[in-house]
Amino acid sequence: MSNGISLKTLFLGTSEFAVPSFRVTASRTQLCGVLTQPDRPAGRGHKLRATPVKTAAVELGIPVFEPRSLREFAAQHADEGYDLFVLASYGRILPQLLLDIPKFGSFNVHPSLLPKYRGATPIQTALLNGEPETGVTIMLMDAGMDTGDVVLQERTPIDDDERYGELHDRLAAFGAQALSHALDLARSGHIPHYPQNGTPTLTKPLRKEDLLIDWSWPAQRIVNAVRAFAPSPGARANVQGVQVKILRARAGTASIAPVAAGTIVGTNGDAVTVRCGDGTVDVLELVPPNRAAQSGSAFAR
Repeated sequence: MSNGISLKTLFLGTSEFAVPSFRVTASRTQLCGVLTQPDRPAGRGHKLRATPVKTAAVELGIPVFEPRSLREFAAQHADEGYDLFVLASYGRILPQLLLDIPKFGSFNVHPSLLPKYRGATPIQTALLNGEPETGVTIMLMDAGMDTGDVVLQERTPIDDDERYGELHDRLAAFGAQALSHALDLARSGHIPHYPQNGTPTLTKPLRKEDLLIDWSWPAQRIVNAVRAFAPSPGARANVQGVQVKILRARAGTASIAPVAAGTIVGTNGDAVTVRCGDGTVDVLELVPPNRAAQSGSAFAR
């Protein structure tokens, strides 16, 4: 650990994305507790399930708080001498009363190059838009939606066939690495920061209708949508009367057949080839109703 002051911290996080950043905070600071979302029903039995961050905190014996009211929590813990809060994928807007508590402010680990793709779905939106690169931003939080000053940013290219699941996991690790550098800055007692620069864009939570593919779209738009939602929740499409989830697809090379968009026009290795707005799409992997994932060619048969 580098020289500098010891940081008394509180971590706020919920989803799997936050776990690597939680582990860095636990190993690099005096972590006094974790705030996470309450246990929620999950699975077929609707049994209560702890968040991934809570599970990781319990393993390390770190106290866990699941406050219904963040204002009440802030009032109860205002005088505990926190140096820094660290947040990653917590899922709630922090009131100013809470943000005012830590001496050096609050770090947020955000998976985009802010101010681009603020909000709830930055990774999915980058893939939907066919971005060639993305990154992570460590920012000092204010009361706005991802509007705080930038402490540091790290960029990374997006692979042509990279899907949401792979990019999510890679950015979670990438963000934790960037957070480690930011904690070094905080331990020096001085955190350099600067206002966000660029045109802001705001992403929104996913709705069921956002997952629907229209075969009249161009091939690349369809491929981008498949990548953005795979492996979960999965892009939905109707293939000749069968509603499926598509997990892998690529722009096709077949000549354009004079048939309606959404019609199967053949197979290409493991893929089933479907007519779309400007050509064809090769569907490599899909999930039919009440079936396991299978290749496109197996579905065609």
